[in-house]
Amino acid sequence: MRILFALFFATCFTVAAQTPQVPHKMEFAGMTLTIRDDARREIQKDVDALTASPRHHNIKVERAKTYFPLIQKVFEEENVPDDFKYLVLQESALIADAVSVSNAVGFWQFKEYTALEMGLRVDKEIDERLNIVSSSRAAARYIKKNNFFFNNWVYALQAYQMGAGGVMKTVDKGESGAKSMEINSGTYWYVKKFLAHKVAFENAVKGEGETKVVPYENRSKKSLSDLAREVSVNETELVQYNKWVKKGTIPEDRQYIVLIPMKGDGKPFKLPENANTVASAQAGAAPIAAGAAMASKAARIKINGINAVKAMAGESVGQLASRAGVTASELAKWNDITTTTALVPDRYYLLGKKRARATEAYHKVLAGEDLWAVSQQYGVQMKKLRRYNRLSSTDAPLTAGTTLWLASVKPKDADKMTAPSEVVQVDNGQTFSWGASGETEPTVSVKPAAAIVPPVSTAVAGTASSPSPSTTPGAGPVVAAASTTTLPAEKSPEPKDSVQNIQPSTPAVVAPDTATQQTIEVVVPENKGEHIVKQGETLYAIAKQYNLAVMDLVNWNKLNLQEGIKPGQVIKLVDSQPVEVETPVAPPAKEIEHEVKSTDTLYSIARKYNVTIKELMEWNNKKDFTLSIGERLKIKSR
Repeated sequence: MRILFALFFATCFTVAAQTPQVPHKMEFAGMTLTIRDDARREIQKDVDALTASPRHHNIKVERAKTYFPLIQKVFEEENVPDDFKYLVLQESALIADAVSVSNAVGFWQFKEYTALEMGLRVDKEIDERLNIVSSSRAAARYIKKNNFFFNNWVYALQAYQMGAGGVMKTVDKGESGAKSMEINSGTYWYVKKFLAHKVAFENAVKGEGETKVVPYENRSKKSLSDLAREVSVNETELVQYNKWVKKGTIPEDRQYIVLIPMKGDGKPFKLPENANTVASAQAGAAPIAAGAAMASKAARIKINGINAVKAMAGESVGQLASRAGVTASELAKWNDITTTTALVPDRYYLLGKKRARATEAYHKVLAGEDLWAVSQQYGVQMKKLRRYNRLSSTDAPLTAGTTLWLASVKPKDADKMTAPSEVVQVDNGQTFSWGASGETEPTVSVKPAAAIVPPVSTAVAGTASSPSPSTTPGAGPVVAAASTTTLPAEKSPEPKDSVQNIQPSTPAVVAPDTATQQTIEVVVPENKGEHIVKQGETLYAIAKQYNLAVMDLVNWNKLNLQEGIKPGQVIKLVDSQPVEVETPVAPPAKEIEHEVKSTDTLYSIARKYNVTIKELMEWNNKKDFTLSIGERLKIKSR
């Protein structure tokens, strides 16, 4: 009897001696935590409770040895401190199907809304909260998201339980970026509970466990029964480690990580054909194979300067957000949808805020298109499109063939506008001078065989990157040298080259900074005077191709913008009528404003008010030649 009592007390003493002790200082996520005595006593009580039953403590240790390699790998990829792996023991004791009183589910105890927000699939067939790799990645991103607000991993940990909003009301803003903190009796209980788990399990989980798991990516519809037969493992054990497959069949809507258990030094097995081994049992793995990652990267483009990703068949908003590395609510907000909206396969979805205007000026509405589709195609805010096109609401129906304005407000009389009255024609061997003030009009003659050319290549004397007037929206057509354009040129005593200056016959008024005048040389190739419409072409695309204004083509061909153009239709690229030159108005006596019309260019405005383009740009702080309809330009007297 005495021997039994002695053994009992010896056992109790050994267990007590092996209970981990809370230190005065400990490291967490790269921070040094100083534990005050009052907090140490609280934490030590939790440590004692966690290790009081060697049997239950050892069960958790074995689970940790099985799952921690997978979690560590995910956290490494997501740049989350490795210490956070102990949080999963606090949340669920690494029980896959654990459910809390508040209906939080899985390894990391996500509620359904938060799980969807973080890109997990949760429905009757699949619940990725029970998938250790998928849910760990979601947890890592949630922790990172919280740390973005605080730049303090202790506060990010606290926010995991009470939310970022709750933490913001209670924490010290001066702790942002802190490398050390004090833990005392006033520290939030959840943080102290976490530290107890770290102390209780940190040394115990070292080494390999009895059960290892090999993760691989399944890419086709397959039942767990079939998979168990293929890899020669016990079906019951396979199901036990893959409870996220709620109906026994892995769907094919996306790639899923399946865990294959191996006991001790069990026999090696052959993975199914085409199955991608994500990692060894010791190292864990990323949930997306290299090939899949490359495919995902290839399915990304930029729309209006915004990154966009292509949706795959059957993919949900949450799944696409997860693949893109953003939250579901962000993706929904950027694309004017909800987190439950069914995505259209092969359509691109934006990964950033839409712009106020598009890089294109117009869009011809196709059959079945709505304002949202156009907004997505050009990366432009729907409210801006509605304002530009004078629509009553963003839900207003669109008529096929109509033209939408994408960068400026559509004039009320847009359908009645005439072509610009002035067309600048430049010979191959001539240059455009900044000093041209337009006091005397250039003489212009055009032969019927004149050839219209696509956008003109320019070389600017004295600068490597100055824009060319020929690329200004709304500029008239440029005619090839074969058209025998006649323009008076300023005579030079001894020209250094064969290039002539386009100048008025009357000497131009010289501005104070004429010493820095720039000359633009226009190289004009020959071209036919008509264009045959191809399938899918729009009037705007044709105008842009030949550096013409849309309204020029409309008037030269007597087109109806509502009816549009058809494949095979012949579009004239020159006006058969003589070009009329507008008489310039008298110079303004003082500063006035000019409201830009759809037919205006900087050159035409400069001629109208007898000023230079350079002066217009200086007075209005313009850095390029672009004009917006309705824009007001300052005109100063000389």
